[in-house]
Amino acid sequence: MTDQTLQTEFEFTLPRGYVDDDGTLHREGRMRLATAADEIQPLSEPHVQSNSSYLTIVLLSRVVTELGTLETVDVDVIENLFVADLEYLQAMYERVNNRGRNAVTTACPDCGETFDVDATSGVTLADPPAGSAADEATSSTDDAVGATDDADLDAPAEVEAGNANE
Repeated sequence: MTDQTLQTEFEFTLPRGYVDDDGTLHREGRMRLATAADEIQPLSEPHVQSNSSYLTIVLLSRVVTELGTLETVDVDVIENLFVADLEYLQAMYERVNNRGRNAVTTACPDCGETFDVDATSGVTLADPPAGSAADEATSSTDDAVGATDDADLDAPAEVEAGNANE
């Protein structure tokens, strides 16, 4: 047995934010780890059966537990997110459920050494304990997830800044 605790909820800040009917901007929130039921039950919903892309909306409405001062986060809220925020939450969902933490892998521009940083705070993270689920997920998904997916999160800001070719 180990004394490690499992982190099941993760804080986030949306790039743009959700604007409610009163004009209030909601950016800070929490997402919990998905369960098997979160991924299976939406498959029986008519919206998902007629349009498989809708699965993302239903799934995120189940795992995003808080968003600003909203009383509930439901399908209507997720449907009305800006695309940049939806993409951010999709990428975060993949990180926390597949890697066990909200981290992205990056490399030192000087020496090329790779390391993980917290996707929300930018703080450098210690390597997960050898043999842990996060360690196994990190080693098996480094090539698949890596900088390509994480770079996509920065693309809109680069385009807006006029640096689309960089």
